[in-house]
Amino acid sequence: MPSSMNSSLKRKARLCAVILFLLLLAAGAASMCLGASGLSPRELLEAVREGADSPAARILLYIRLPRTLAAMLSGAALAVSGVILQGVLLNPLASPNIVGVNAGAGFAALLFACFFPGAAGLLPVAAFLGALAAALLILLLAGRMGASRLTVVLAGVAVNAILSAGTDLITTLEPEATLGMSAFMVGGFSGVSATRVYTAAAYILPALLLALLTADRLDVLGLGDEVAQSVGLRVRRTRVGQLVLASVLAGAAISFSGLLGFVGLIVPHALRRLVGGENRTLLPLSMLGGALFVLICDTIARTVFAPYEVPVGILLALLGGPFFLWLLLHQRKGGRG
Repeated sequence: MPSSMNSSLKRKARLCAVILFLLLLAAGAASMCLGASGLSPRELLEAVREGADSPAARILLYIRLPRTLAAMLSGAALAVSGVILQGVLLNPLASPNIVGVNAGAGFAALLFACFFPGAAGLLPVAAFLGALAAALLILLLAGRMGASRLTVVLAGVAVNAILSAGTDLITTLEPEATLGMSAFMVGGFSGVSATRVYTAAAYILPALLLALLTADRLDVLGLGDEVAQSVGLRVRRTRVGQLVLASVLAGAAISFSGLLGFVGLIVPHALRRLVGGENRTLLPLSMLGGALFVLICDTIARTVFAPYEVPVGILLALLGGPFFLWLLLHQRKGGRG
């Protein structure tokens, strides 16, 4: 019976991967066609052939393509970061924005922008360091207070509040240095440049690959410290290494997308219900699902109220807030809080 269930889940996972990939291709094409200046699929193909000479080609190369890649990269990075945090903290409610990783990255990015306004290329590094510091602090607090699921979430909420207050303090004391950062605080891709996306991609893509290669270790870590140690896993080193990965992914994504929330919560949980909780399967599917989810949300946010644009961070918050409350109530009813 277990083997038949496993084979059924594997078939379902392969089918899910194919569907997500095809949907991602379709959503990418729609993202590049839709906008204030609509491009038909025919105009899109002509723009590719003509190069940068036509107005349509310039719209595609300098606006639509960077934005589409930005949404896909940040969605994949934040979703995989959520899976890793849930595995490391042994808490299904953990995600970058809930446990303070996003807030740490945002605080460090704002602080860096104040002191080094001309070094935008190092912004992903600053965001990563802030995300890692927040993740390590959560891990320390969870170890000191007892790593129950609700305790980790409450510790994360407290750290989130402290770091958010620090961010507000910076914007109050240095309004000129943080001018234009309001969009960063909400989260979105309006005006994102290809340079910033490609710079962050240099951090995100290797981290995604490494996360896939170490998925087995995350599965073993989920069995508990004693079992993991009995099979030869170096628990402390593995946990810290996975936290570094989650922080690189969240920090690099936040450096160009702003403080997008709930991607690392919604996507892994939706896919876990479909294909189970094995990280070897969940991580690659979350990569595809996160890219698809954020891309669709961004396309909706910038087209529904055209010519006005709603930051995608607002739409994600409207979706993620009720989802988190439902998930929290579901966990408590199951007696696992």
